[in-house]
Amino acid sequence: MLLALLLLPQAFAADGVAVRSAEIRAGNEGYELDAQFAITPTRTLEEALQKGVALYFVVELEVSRPRTWWFDEDVGEAVRRMKIYYNFLLRRYIVDAGYVTKTAPTLDEALAILGRVEGWQVLERGALRPGQRYTARVRLRTDTSQMPKPLQIAVLGGSKWSLESPWYVWSFDAPASPKADKP
Repeated sequence: MLLALLLLPQAFAADGVAVRSAEIRAGNEGYELDAQFAITPTRTLEEALQKGVALYFVVELEVSRPRTWWFDEDVGEAVRRMKIYYNFLLRRYIVDAGYVTKTAPTLDEALAILGRVEGWQVLERGALRPGQRYTARVRLRTDTSQMPKPLQIAVLGGSKWSLESPWYVWSFDAPASPKADKP
């Protein structure tokens, strides 16, 4: 019986957001975040999307350098705002993530796009010292403050409108500093 429950489709998966992976790497202009989130919306959020309500999400990142003799040094933080909505004319979901807009025919595909963060510059060149140990934490959550005002009142009444991953914390050694482009 237990095996049968484990083999059921994800229809019974818990609503929410989980962080599958995250890493900071050196890029051309600075340090970039690559992260993967698994997003399972509540039934309320699915219905809202199908009725044309745009949902807003925020990816938050904090980087610090642990110190033994004092508080951890805050190195930087970054916030990325994203939006997902259904376009009735195109019959497609639209995902706005920063300067990139992508479309998907199904909600699952749109949520996969929304949950994939690649090459997002989070720190400037020189912000990290190569070889030094750092701690980073990242999460993804809905941004209910961006919703239409009448819906913000409904949001206050329950958690059916909110999704939030727990902070995903990891330590890493700073990669070699990105090189400046040479003319």
